Amino acid sequence: MIALIALLLAAPPPERDYSKVEIKTVKVAGNVYVLYGAGGNIGATVGDDGVAIIDDQFAPLSPKIHAALAKLSPKPVRFLINTHWHFDHTGGNALFSDTAAILAHENVRKRLIAGANMMGMEIKPAPAAALPMVTFQDGLSLWWNGEEIRAIHPGPGHTDGDTVVWFVKSNVVHFGDDFFTTGFPFVDLQSGGSVIGLVKSLDVIIGMVPGDAKAIPGHGDATDMNALKKFRTAIDQMVEIVRKGLAAGKSVEQLQKEHALAEWEPTWDGKDKFIHADAFIATIAQDLQRK
Repeated sequence: MIALIALLLAAPPPERDYSKVEIKTVKVAGNVYVLYGAGGNIGATVGDDGVAIIDDQFAPLSPKIHAALAKLSPKPVRFLINTHWHFDHTGGNALFSDTAAILAHENVRKRLIAGANMMGMEIKPAPAAALPMVTFQDGLSLWWNGEEIRAIHPGPGHTDGDTVVWFVKSNVVHFGDDFFTTGFPFVDLQSGGSVIGLVKSLDVIIGMVPGDAKAIPGHGDATDMNALKKFRTAIDQMVEIVRKGLAAGKSVEQLQKEHALAEWEPTWDGKDKFIHADAFIATIAQDLQRK
């Protein structure tokens, strides 16, 4: 099954020309901004205390990201929170560590140290400068720029080291890759993730934050909690479809041929999408079968 999923996942992109990537900065609410570029969305809080960011994309983009942040504040980045360990969210860690304390769930540090083989790519162990210096299990609060910034580990979802970051006063939540607005999500079972766990994790956050909060996904445009709730409901419905299919004796291949997730394919699938319907069916099935 693991080999099948690897084949169904989108092929790793060719070496990218980062010189052509532009960093776009958009204010979300309160003190919080989102920076779009390549890789995971960066959250940033800017105020009297200085700058703190959520994730940092790829190392070659660090000069551009630093320049974009400098337009918001002349002060250096003092804190960096990683939402999980994947290289498109942590690639710039070492290039912020000269001024920033890196914070993350304990499993992020463990996986950065270990490295991995993922989707045909060898992810080498991270250098010491890229490792979180402060780790936690359930979460922590950073009091910065006049508000509580609450880092929450709601449980395994995208990986086993996910952190959702709630800017309480600004009323903004950065979900990392527990939330995509670009199509089917990538749930990294190899890194301890779980589709079933993802639904539970989203329920934890939905039960905490106000319904009118702004939501920053790991990939895609910033949105609101209504979109997040629709995403959560859709994932839950997909799990049930695959669960019932397997219970009826159908194989993964049958479910794929039948387009079991056809309801979502028009908007969630396509050549430009990272994860396709067949791959997500296989991921759900593997997650269900291992439980």
